[in-house]
Amino acid sequence: MPTIEIKNLSKTYRVYQKQEGVLASVKGLFHREYREVHAVRNIDLTVEQGEFVAFLGPNGAGKTTTLKLLSGVINPDHGTVTVMGYVPWERENEYRRKFALVMGQKNQLWWDLPAMESFRLNQHIYRVPREEFERTRDELSDMLDVTRLLGRPVRELSLGERMKMELIAALLHKPDVLFLDEPTIGLDVVAQHKIQEFLKEYQRERKNTILLTSHYMKDIEALCKRVVIIANGSIYHDGSLEDIVDQFSGDKIVTLHLHDDGGLDSLSGLPNVMEVEAPKIKFRVPRDEVGKVLSRILAAHSVDDIVVEDPPLEEVISNVFSQAEEKGRQEASQAATGS
Repeated sequence: MPTIEIKNLSKTYRVYQKQEGVLASVKGLFHREYREVHAVRNIDLTVEQGEFVAFLGPNGAGKTTTLKLLSGVINPDHGTVTVMGYVPWERENEYRRKFALVMGQKNQLWWDLPAMESFRLNQHIYRVPREEFERTRDELSDMLDVTRLLGRPVRELSLGERMKMELIAALLHKPDVLFLDEPTIGLDVVAQHKIQEFLKEYQRERKNTILLTSHYMKDIEALCKRVVIIANGSIYHDGSLEDIVDQFSGDKIVTLHLHDDGGLDSLSGLPNVMEVEAPKIKFRVPRDEVGKVLSRILAAHSVDDIVVEDPPLEEVISNVFSQAEEKGRQEASQAATGS
């Protein structure tokens, strides 16, 4: 049985349309206008035990709504979900002890108390035996290098330190499934890297199942082999990171280091030149033309070094989001026309 199994899952919200102006506000007291927001549309998804899956999409795509449905915070309009055999919105205590949800924009720790006090509260909530709690707390604190900070009020910690404490609080009961919603949002590069290394090591040791949403592509590259892209509430792509780059990136980026500057003038006429810095030139080439273009250049010029690479992942993912949203607009237009 898959750890997470989603079938035909949908969630729609009715959102109040507030109008501008005093008269419109008064009118709204007696007659309110609403619009429907389809946060999740007929999603089907299966995640096996031990997978580390990235759940990507533009703002408003339905990522956080899906995580809330999986953790039982909200109920769906229709569809079925099982996580480790449990239905999340039935909120069984046994299920609550088997998963954790960490939201980078939400704080679960008591602001004016040391993180240790929140940890003890979680110990009692999840009924973790004292010896096991202390051992797990010490292991996680050591891995994240925050042992010296456990007695300091949370409000005095930096954003990166608070996120480390949030992770410890979520992992004290050793969940089998972990939902991470933007865990590195707002963190500097150093803090992001430390969180990434911790999650990578923790998942390797525990073999638990993790579903991660993030806008930082470095998180995805460092942690996830499988990527699920959601747009307009629907799954647009499900596959490996390599598949996404191969499918949605039409170009390769080629960097040539010429033996001397003599050939730069002729090469500067190449289409899609990105950078010229003697004796180096960088340009884009369609993926299926790389061999032909390089053969022609090597026949005419002396080259010391060649680097062929994919475009930055941020650019590729941005292209995927744009294509997915355009497809969504076309489908909505067709549906409106058909009706």
